[in-house]
Amino acid sequence: MKSLSVIIPARNEERIIGKTLKGVGDAIQASRAGGACPVQVIVVDNASQDQTPEIAREWGALVVAEPIANIARARNAGARIAEGEVLFFLDADTIVPATALSRIATEMSDPLCVGGAVDLLYRPASSSVRVYLCFWRILGRLCRMAQGAAQFCNREMFSALGGYDEAIYMGEDVDFYWRMRRMARRKGGKVCYISDVQVVASSRRYDQWPLWKTLLWTNPIVGALLCRRKSAWRGWYEDAPR
Repeated sequence: MKSLSVIIPARNEERIIGKTLKGVGDAIQASRAGGACPVQVIVVDNASQDQTPEIAREWGALVVAEPIANIARARNAGARIAEGEVLFFLDADTIVPATALSRIATEMSDPLCVGGAVDLLYRPASSSVRVYLCFWRILGRLCRMAQGAAQFCNREMFSALGGYDEAIYMGEDVDFYWRMRRMARRKGGKVCYISDVQVVASSRRYDQWPLWKTLLWTNPIVGALLCRRKSAWRGWYEDAPR
């Protein structure tokens, strides 16, 4: 089995980073029981103003600082110090099941598999938002999109792609996945989407936002038009959901 580095970008996530790291720790223990590969855990402190880095260290994570608030930069900063042959990018508010790491290890043991993503589940309080997010989840599957809440790839593919595009402030994960798919096809490899395991992403934003705001800021057309405008996403980066 190939070694694995879990890279978690985190900005002002003191309320949830411990829960995320506990889930990762449980998955590491489960993978060890199954004889899987060694796992390194990296938390990238993306200019936090709270106790995020201290809490991450208490949970045994290696903490690296990225002072400029940009999730693509944070992902890339973690990848630069990662020691694993496989890089697993996990959002700071996303909980992995115990079987997640062993499933990734199994997929990446196939020499043709260069990377992929784990299926993502949201559980918002509002039934209308649940239906809306379910629609986009199905559409994303049909369009072969995968968000960055749980993406993975081998080190060679990450280097060949030049990492995540740091000029993109929103949607850098979808851009990375599409570029990875295109390069995999050119090189005769494949990208693996793990659908029999689901990670659970936080619905904090959607539970706090009015419906119109959710519809606006999760619209892929809006994202595509504004993804490179830093000012458009200032609130997303600065106003952490609670």
